[in-house]
Amino acid sequence: MQKIELKSIGKFQSGGTPSKKESSYFGGDIPWITTVALNGEKINQNNATDWLTDSGVTNSATKIVPPYSLMVGTRVGVGKVAVNTVEMCTNQDIISIVDIDRDNWNLDYLRYFIKSVAPVLNAKARGATIQGIKLEVLQATKIPLIDIADQKRIANILQKTQKIIDDRKKQLLDLDELVKSRFIELFGAYPQNEKGWDEGTIRDIVNEVRYGSSRPAVEGGKYPYLRMNNITYSGELDLSDVKQIDVPENELPKCTVARGDVLFNRTNSKELVGKTCVYNRDEMMVLAGFVVRVRVNTELAIPEFLSTFMNMDFTKKKLFSMAKAASGQANINAQELQSMGIYIPPVTLQKEFLLFKEQVDKQKIKIEKSLDELQELFNSLMQKYFK
Repeated sequence: MQKIELKSIGKFQSGGTPSKKESSYFGGDIPWITTVALNGEKINQNNATDWLTDSGVTNSATKIVPPYSLMVGTRVGVGKVAVNTVEMCTNQDIISIVDIDRDNWNLDYLRYFIKSVAPVLNAKARGATIQGIKLEVLQATKIPLIDIADQKRIANILQKTQKIIDDRKKQLLDLDELVKSRFIELFGAYPQNEKGWDEGTIRDIVNEVRYGSSRPAVEGGKYPYLRMNNITYSGELDLSDVKQIDVPENELPKCTVARGDVLFNRTNSKELVGKTCVYNRDEMMVLAGFVVRVRVNTELAIPEFLSTFMNMDFTKKKLFSMAKAASGQANINAQELQSMGIYIPPVTLQKEFLLFKEQVDKQKIKIEKSLDELQELFNSLMQKYFK
C-alpha cells in the first residue's frame, strides 16, 4: 500500500498564548483552546479553554484556525487530536493542519489515523521538563494513500464501533449512578441524616487503620504492589497496571491487603484524594504508603457501606475541602479520616444494600467483558487499516 507524508495533505500552522498580563487580550469572542480540548472527535466553541479578543490574536503567536482543520497535540498531550467545526485559535502545544483538500481526504479518516499513530508519536517525544515532538516529526509521519470512498468506508466502520464502545461506557456510568441512588433511597444524604440514624465518626466503626509500605516498587519483585492508581475515582479496583515489590516477611502483616479491606487513597492531586474501594480478591498484595488500609467492625458496618459512603458526592465534596495541598499534592491523614462524621444505619439494612450492589456488579462484569472485547476489536481494526 502506498503511503505519503502528512506534510502533503495540507498546510501546518502553529499556535500561541497571548500574554496573561494583558487583560485586553481576553474576554472576546474568539475561542482559544489547549490540548485539554482535543477529545478525539469534533469540537466547537463549547470546548473553548478561553476567549480572545482581536488584539489578543494580533499581538501573539496564536492564529485563526479555519473550520474543519485537523488539530494535533505536539506537546502536553502528544498525539491528541480533534477536528474543529468553527473558527478558533490554539496554544503552542497544538499544530493545526489547514487547507486540507476534502475532495481527496476525509477528516474522520485523518483523525482516526492520528489516533492510531499516537503511541508512535509519544515514543518520539523529547524534552527535559515538558516533552514534545518537533513539527518535522509530525510532517514526516506517513499515512496510507487510499481512495476517498475507502476512507469514508473505514471511518464509518470505526465510528460505529466507537459508538458501541461509548454506549457500553455510558451503561457502566448509569449503573454507578443507580447504586448511588439506591444508597440515598435507603440511607439518605449526609450530614442531613433525614432518616435519623445513629451518628458517630469513622473511628467508631473500624477495628484497624494502617498505612501501606513506603518501600519503592522494584523490577521483578516478589509481591504485587497495589498503588493509588489501582483505585478508580468511582470506587473500583483496577489491576490492569500492577508493579512489583520486595518486602521482608516480618513486615507483610502490616502492609498486605485481605478481602474486605477498605482502601483509602490519602495522597494524590486534590480532586483525587479520598478515592476509596473495597479489596474484593483473595490474592495477597502489598499496599503502597499513599493508601490507607481500613478494617471495619462488621457488627456496626460492612465494607461496601463505608466504601460507597466515601464515594458519594456529598462525601467527595467534604474530602475536597479537607485535603491539604503541599508540594503539588494534597493529603488527608489517617487521623483526619477517622475523625470524619458518618451515620450508622442498622447492619441488616446495609446488607440489603449490599445484595442490591452485588446484583448491579454482576451486570457491570458482563458489560465490562463486552467492552474489553469491543476495544480489542477496535484496536485490531485500527491496526488493519493503518498498519
